[in-house]
Amino acid sequence: MFEKRIFETDFKTALHQEMKRQNMTIKTLSEKTGIPPITLYKIASGERDPRLATVKKIVSVLSPHHEKFIAIIAAKFLLDEVAGTRVKMNGESYRIRGYSANSLEDCLVVSIRAQNEGATGIICAPILSSLIEKVVEVPVTIMKPAMGAVMDAVERLAKQL
Repeated sequence: MFEKRIFETDFKTALHQEMKRQNMTIKTLSEKTGIPPITLYKIASGERDPRLATVKKIVSVLSPHHEKFIAIIAAKFLLDEVAGTRVKMNGESYRIRGYSANSLEDCLVVSIRAQNEGATGIICAPILSSLIEKVVEVPVTIMKPAMGAVMDAVERLAKQL
């Protein structure tokens, strides 16, 4: 899997291996990605490091069966209900993948992992969103609890007082 190999070895080596495996030329990759051939030659020779947007275009061509997913960062008990489900938005199908986190550090680590694994976006608690937006390059949005959930929590707390 190309997108995994680029993190296990240098990008140049992974790119050469995958292009050879798929019997693809720089010219063909350029046509499929829209990236100028000269840019791809420089990346393939190691003369230039690719930008994230360039890597995404290359991965989308060399790993076309890469499943789109939305990452949700939350406590495990919340994820049990939604993880693995699918949603259809704007004609695209996305799987929901849960990332369990119990601390601020966990949230940062799993947000980077989700992006590296190909998340098209991340959903998290409001208190985390501004921090996560600083470490990832995919869209981040918040989950806002429904008023019913807030009132249930208030009632449970009132019983403990």
